[in-house]
Amino acid sequence: MSKKNTTIQVQNLPITISQIESEDYISLTDMAKGKEGDGRVADIIKNWIRNRSTLEFLGVWEQMNNPNFKVVEFDHFKTQAGLPSFVLSPGNWIETTNAIGLLVKKGKYGGTYAHKDIAFEFASAISPVFKLYLIKEYQRLKEIENNQYNLEWNVKRVLSKVNYSIQTDAVKDYILPQSNYTKETEWLAYAEEADILNVALFKCTAKQWREANPQLTLEGKNLRDIASINELAILSNLESANADMIREGVSKKERFNKLYKIAQYQKEILDKQDFLKSIKKTTDDVYLDSNKPSEL
Repeated sequence: MSKKNTTIQVQNLPITISQIESEDYISLTDMAKGKEGDGRVADIIKNWIRNRSTLEFLGVWEQMNNPNFKVVEFDHFKTQAGLPSFVLSPGNWIETTNAIGLLVKKGKYGGTYAHKDIAFEFASAISPVFKLYLIKEYQRLKEIENNQYNLEWNVKRVLSKVNYSIQTDAVKDYILPQSNYTKETEWLAYAEEADILNVALFKCTAKQWREANPQLTLEGKNLRDIASINELAILSNLESANADMIREGVSKKERFNKLYKIAQYQKEILDKQDFLKSIKKTTDDVYLDSNKPSEL
């Protein structure tokens, strides 16, 4: 379960956001400190979760997002909500109902966390003003992240195009003069070299990708348009390496074997780095974290 922590300031209060499996969870513990101070944090969260309207909200959220949610146990809690003797902690809620909207963490960034949908609801219990500031700061954080991904993706895309021109020059100078291609069929040589890289990295040719993704093809997108930042970085390196091997007269088969090994090695290294996460570009503004080759 991947975790990445970020902190935002809401009315001078530091609030931790933990990214878990591509979803943002916001610290309710940090938020509660803004209402009563450290001594009452646990009670604030417990009093909030035992409220009937809160339980109904949590239950509906879980049923919408969690196929393993235990509805029978949830109904049992709901019948007790509002009774003076009813007590419920986040830990009991999670353990009994198999809930995923809340989680309890230990360690440096420990405390009770909630999925952003639920955290915004909890913010209302702090104050309506606090909720508005929380939403505003969260949105600002997402805008910063999107701009960063935009910049990184575009830089890698430009770099890939630059190195692609280096490869096409190598094809023009070293492959075409020794081939039987006519002026009308020269494009085949360039396409073949591009597909050597496509198969080495993406494990499919451009044609195979188009046939598997007809809708994206109709939208004018190609295999490299939806590549992740990591993949574009590797592609840039492969184009440069391929151009060098073309100039050295290395055979196509040998070049492919070497490029495939380079691609797999670099992908293994880069996929471990947070600053080059596999981020899929679905639109000009939306990026999705994904390491699944089948989505290419």
